[in-house]
Amino acid sequence: MFKVLLSGIRHLVMSSKQKPEVLFILGGPGAGKGTLCQWLVDHFNYVHLSAGDLLREERRNPGSEFGQLIESHMVNGTIVPVEITCSLLDRAMQNSDNPVKRFLIDGFPRNQNNVDGWEQTMSEKVIVKGVLLCECTEELCTQRCLKRGQGGSGRSDDNLSTLAKRHETHIRDTVPIVQFYEKQGLVFKVDSTKSPKEVFDDTVEILKKIGWQ
Repeated sequence: MFKVLLSGIRHLVMSSKQKPEVLFILGGPGAGKGTLCQWLVDHFNYVHLSAGDLLREERRNPGSEFGQLIESHMVNGTIVPVEITCSLLDRAMQNSDNPVKRFLIDGFPRNQNNVDGWEQTMSEKVIVKGVLLCECTEELCTQRCLKRGQGGSGRSDDNLSTLAKRHETHIRDTVPIVQFYEKQGLVFKVDSTKSPKEVFDDTVEILKKIGWQ
């Protein structure tokens, strides 16, 4: 009886120490990453962490020492230093009280420096299940972002000149990252030119492959 009880305690301890699982959601600006993540959260209770939203929230924080730096990068369509982004993601995961411990990280990593920084600071803390790539044409992505900006998104980067820079940055820096993960068999692609429901249905099939369904 004592051995059975001890075994049960050990199992509970191991379960409590289980590492959070992460699925990176990548794609160009306006590819539908946030919309897809919201559908997944609504249906499966995953936790959605948008790197961009966390950075914008930090930028608006009057006491942040990084606010001005973050704003400068966003306006210029460039990538915020990885140390800042990783620290915000780490803090958000630690503060989450969601028992599922499955995180959709949207818009990260975006370049090799992001990958290197993640490996250095987060590789021992979480398990990366894969990279979900939302594939969409640049024209449609731009139309979506401009419409979002006209709708009062409050985002300083939802304008034509900044979007052009963001697309350029995505092609130059993020596409090689997708190729890097693709060599590891971790990339799963979804056609995000479709309706949100269709994209969601296609993604559910991908979730089955990584063991999330």
